Amino acid sequence: MKRILTVGYGATAYLIGFAAFLYAIGFLGSFAVPRSVDHGVPAPALEALVVNLLLLCAFGAQHSVMARPAFKRWWTRVVPETVERSTYVLATGLVLALIFWQWRTMPTLIWDVTWPVGRISVRALFWLGWVIVLSSTFMINHFDLFGLRQVYLAWRGRPYTDLPFRTPLLYRMVRHPLMLGFLITLWASPRMTLAHLLFAAGMTAYILLALRWEEHDLTSVLGQQYDDYRSRVPMLIPRPQIIQRAK
Repeated sequence: MKRILTVGYGATAYLIGFAAFLYAIGFLGSFAVPRSVDHGVPAPALEALVVNLLLLCAFGAQHSVMARPAFKRWWTRVVPETVERSTYVLATGLVLALIFWQWRTMPTLIWDVTWPVGRISVRALFWLGWVIVLSSTFMINHFDLFGLRQVYLAWRGRPYTDLPFRTPLLYRMVRHPLMLGFLITLWASPRMTLAHLLFAAGMTAYILLALRWEEHDLTSVLGQQYDDYRSRVPMLIPRPQIIQRAK
């Protein structure tokens, strides 16, 4: 029974997290969803600013605290290690759902690309960002990243083993292609409202801070191996010579 509950919990967490991922595409692109970054809950300007900032802070706090090794060591005294990652995915999905539900409209227009070729180009860049995000998860291990490998091993009665450090494909060009993809999707908008700008700026600031914490953790775990990787490969912006080598 315990194994069934573990797998069921992991699968549920994954579905909620992946549903939030799919909704985020429509939320940022302002299509196919009832509430988006440009069309949220109507509110006065000050209320919209305060609520949206609090929502961004909630995401940053959840993501940062739960990702820290010290928190994980404490947290796994409360929840089994087999569902620690699934719980993180579930919490992320729920915080994102809160953002999607409570995001306030800030309609002031910052820019609007009206040239048809320009709009198509920016939209193509938006979709390219999402392709980079999703493909990056599979280049390492999508199922480990989202907790499914952990619950599968628990189902099989096998201990969890850490994945070896690898740098396939896009990881030879930049150290964090997943975050690069997110940054592209945040800013690749032909029509930028103040709400979208706040969301993009807040998430960008968080990503840049979080990457420094993550790299500190990776260096602590991998030591010289990760230091060598850092010396060869840029964090987010690929260098032309690296792109040529990756090909």
